[in-house]
Amino acid sequence: MNPIQLSIFANRLSGICDEMGAVLRLSALSPNIKDRLDFSCAIFDAQGRLCAQAAHIPVHLGSMAYAMADLVSDRSWARGDLLVVNDPYLGGTHLPDVTVVAPVFHGNALIGFAVTRAHHANIGAHSPGSMPISTHLEQEGLVIAPTLLKQAGQWQLPLCLRLAGLDEHAEEAVLPMDNLRFGDFAAQASACEAGARRLAELAGQQDDLEAAFAALNAYGEKRARARIAALPDGIYQFDDVMDDDGQGQRDIVIAVTLTIEGDSASLDFAGTADQVAGNINCPLSVAAAAAYYCFRCLMDDDVPACDGLFRPIRLSAPQGSLLNARRPAAVAAGNVETSSRVVDVVLGALAQAAPEAIPAASQGTMNNVAMGAGGEQGWDYYETMAGGAGAHAGGAGLSAVHTHMTNTLNTPIESLESHYPLRVLHYGIRRGSGGAGLHRGGDGIVRELEFLGPASFTLLTERRQHRPWGLRGGQPGAAGENHLNNAPLPPKYEGQASKGNRLRIASPGGGGYGGQQ
Repeated sequence: MNPIQLSIFANRLSGICDEMGAVLRLSALSPNIKDRLDFSCAIFDAQGRLCAQAAHIPVHLGSMAYAMADLVSDRSWARGDLLVVNDPYLGGTHLPDVTVVAPVFHGNALIGFAVTRAHHANIGAHSPGSMPISTHLEQEGLVIAPTLLKQAGQWQLPLCLRLAGLDEHAEEAVLPMDNLRFGDFAAQASACEAGARRLAELAGQQDDLEAAFAALNAYGEKRARARIAALPDGIYQFDDVMDDDGQGQRDIVIAVTLTIEGDSASLDFAGTADQVAGNINCPLSVAAAAAYYCFRCLMDDDVPACDGLFRPIRLSAPQGSLLNARRPAAVAAGNVETSSRVVDVVLGALAQAAPEAIPAASQGTMNNVAMGAGGEQGWDYYETMAGGAGAHAGGAGLSAVHTHMTNTLNTPIESLESHYPLRVLHYGIRRGSGGAGLHRGGDGIVRELEFLGPASFTLLTERRQHRPWGLRGGQPGAAGENHLNNAPLPPKYEGQASKGNRLRIASPGGGGYGGQQ
């Protein structure tokens, strides 16, 4: 393919992913997907190699790229199949992130896969929002091994009922299409099927789709190697800590040794703490997603997001460590909080090789808030919250934005108050929380909620004890704060709220860059 043909092909694939995202957003029922946009869409070739993705959530997409080949190999696929899986130890992230995979056929040939991953606020955990302070994987909800959601176009009713939280053995059970929980799975299925149709159409217009996929990934690898080769050869080390694991262990180390040699890079996470009792552990696929994201940020916007980008990057972490945990370690916060710290650590190492290209630390947390209540009028709410971005050589960090491994939105006040028994009392920028420097770090936000009825809630947050670091003389950003009725809460907390109680989250600011003038 000549460069023009390759560019058109890459953009058509990306457009398919964008259309999948639009279908998913417009057909989902939960605010978590339709308003917060906590989902991702991608296209893979027949061997499970990433070929395109929309600009969705890095921790979803990087982990899918790392593990999809193993997930789709050695399996008999038929037209109309839909596979569903959320097992973190089989390439997932945490249980609320559920992946749906649709095989794509052109004629009788399997040519690729259309894939969505979306966060479900209720995946069957004992606590609302399915983000508990857990110590074991099964406490976090329903673990779905790779299972057919549809077989040859037919919904598999027992599984559909389980996903909807209904009795799968009911004598007169019907497909629960009006069920809030199942509605989001149906939306994912629709998005995958839309992507499959578009990719099949493209195959009918493209000479030798497999060769085109290969050319795209070869080009991605070439661009990635060129960017890595521009970095000075050397060994760069950096470490940082997690505040706690929610079970009493504090200052948990994540360390990396980055080796740049020619046009390749290796990341060795030896020195990282062993897996812990709490739920900040993660499978290696999540650590890989964070590392891949950091290198993707070094590359120009026109570089296609594909498997070839990651071929020059090798990654290892000790088995049984925080970043390569053994089943059945709890992982609910590993996907959100530990992945954020892995980004800080990898960027800290890269800053030694390319200080002008790397920003100071951003907020380093997703400020996870999960809450809800049972009963006939039961509800589940989950949100990640924005904070401050790190400053950089070119200017100040952005304020009140989602950073790095999350690319979602804050739930709009109108949506939150119309769906849940909550009132937003305060929502604004946390002025002055960004670190000082030649360029200031971005400010975090303050969000205060009033409960209009009794509820349970869970907080999974970080950077409450250790502030986001500055770079090249810049000062650290302010640490985050959690309060219930003005009483401080720890970074990880599970509790009860009464009607009229007020929960206040103040997110961290980003680190400053450069000495103050």
